[in-house]
Amino acid sequence: MVAEIPVATPYPRRFRSAPRRAARIARPLGLLARVREPDETLLAEIGRRMTTRDEVGAALVRAMGRDRDDPERVTMRAFHEALAAGGPRDGAPAALRAFFDAVTPEPPWLDHDLLERGARAYRRLGTSREDVLLGLSLIGGYRYGGPTELLVRTGGLTGSGAMRRLGETQAWGFAVSRPGGMARGGEGWRASLHVRAMHALVANRYERDWDTGTHGLPINQADLAATLGLFNSTALLGCRLLGRHVPRADSDAIMHLWRYVGWLMGVDEDWLFTTERPQNAFNYHILLAQGDVTPSGPRLTAALVEGVRAERPGWRGAWERRRLLSLLRVFLQAEGMRDLGLPVTAPWIAPSQVLRNVVESVVVARFRRGRRWLEERSDRRSRADLARRFGPDRPEVGSL
Repeated sequence: MVAEIPVATPYPRRFRSAPRRAARIARPLGLLARVREPDETLLAEIGRRMTTRDEVGAALVRAMGRDRDDPERVTMRAFHEALAAGGPRDGAPAALRAFFDAVTPEPPWLDHDLLERGARAYRRLGTSREDVLLGLSLIGGYRYGGPTELLVRTGGLTGSGAMRRLGETQAWGFAVSRPGGMARGGEGWRASLHVRAMHALVANRYERDWDTGTHGLPINQADLAATLGLFNSTALLGCRLLGRHVPRADSDAIMHLWRYVGWLMGVDEDWLFTTERPQNAFNYHILLAQGDVTPSGPRLTAALVEGVRAERPGWRGAWERRRLLSLLRVFLQAEGMRDLGLPVTAPWIAPSQVLRNVVESVVVARFRRGRRWLEERSDRRSRADLARRFGPDRPEVGSL
């Protein structure tokens, strides 16, 4: 459900505020998606939805703020119990029932076999997937204002907690791609609804004194849809850039997986795509709609680059930092490195990454046992990363 709020101008001031820069950055993606001319209607809609929110999530949060003796108040305990059970109990408050009614029954297009295939294919992308999500999707997104201001404001991905915050996102992706994770009540299903509620809580907290005229709503439909695109087609593009072969059937399955994730998280359904090409065309327009880099971008980037070094002692930490900078040079080019205040290093890591990925995705993945080995290795590495970032604590998506 989409609802507008009044703002001083038709669109936030950040919308298309650096058109030449945006067009230059977006051009390769436009060529890949075979977009001949920008769709001005779509661009206008992206600007409009920078001032729309997930109204189902917003209603849930408003119900959480009711008086303690109000029978329609939703407690955090009731929300977690409903998550664990796959739905609320009889007689639950109306806002809690509406929240779960929005994701049940399942959409008619959902294919559970395709979900499972997508989860396996996503895990087979291995460390390349994590490299792309960190370097191209996350840090690459710091080249634009809006969501970066919110991350700094909330303390997300800044300071000493940067790597733990990164681990929370990784824990969510791991849950989504686990066997059976996206079945109703499954680990990934619960985590995705948890993230939706967390977004609504953050939006409710910061909307009151947020500069909506400049940034749009703190968590809005345009930024939500843009973020979803970083996990599906952007992740696939980045893995291919590092030499990973992704067959069309695997690509379609991964897109189906994240289409369902986006549906659960309240992304407007007309911005949920079934294949890479329309998603890439949409992402191209998202880039055209962006403004310039703000001081928040380099600040967030520095926290992650330093966090990668600090979470491993001695030479290993220094090596991981150098490796990340080299990957960023591949993903962001020299202009992107300068945007974020990073040293412009050589992309020396690329040849070894490409060689490894070609062997794994063309030779090893050709055989069923090889595909299973790639999936199991990816799981082991993800568990090791989560153990390092959470220590003895149980990995979780984020506290409500």
